Amino acid sequence: MRARDLPNLITAFRFLLVPPVVWLLLNDRAAAALVVFGVAGASDGIDGYLAKRFNWSSHLGALLDPLADKLLLVCSFVTLGYLGWIPYWLVVLVILRDLVIVAGAVSYHYFIEQLIAEPSWASKLNTVAQILLVLAVMFTHGIRELPATWIDTLFYSVLLTTIWSGVGYIWTWGRRAWHKREP
Repeated sequence: MRARDLPNLITAFRFLLVPPVVWLLLNDRAAAALVVFGVAGASDGIDGYLAKRFNWSSHLGALLDPLADKLLLVCSFVTLGYLGWIPYWLVVLVILRDLVIVAGAVSYHYFIEQLIAEPSWASKLNTVAQILLVLAVMFTHGIRELPATWIDTLFYSVLLTTIWSGVGYIWTWGRRAWHKREP
């Protein structure tokens, strides 16, 4: 193993943390799930720092890193929805947005041109809102109940940023596709 492989190994480790988070939540151990989720989040920061700081980026890492993040968030959302800790409609909306974005990206890549994906500012904000909601819900069910207004604010933040970023991607990439297809 070379030092430059370290970010990819850390990303692989993050994939391995998804099942324990889900298992801990399903077994009413939200505090422990919160810790594991936090370790996964820290590992994301560490692998990103190493890749950028030492120029240890790779094509594989560029594919696996966001996939590991998305898998952790989606599995957490689905599990929290299953437990009734977040509303089903929000879980469906978050997953639907991701499916629309992936379907659009694949279509653009296949029918228009190679896609160089860059997360939008709204998408980054949406990811932060989703992470904060997952952390707050786990904290509420595992350590100490947070005020309902905080949780409600996070629910609506996720709702708004999910719609905003989803519509933003459709608008931006739809316009690009339209202009590329014009004669």
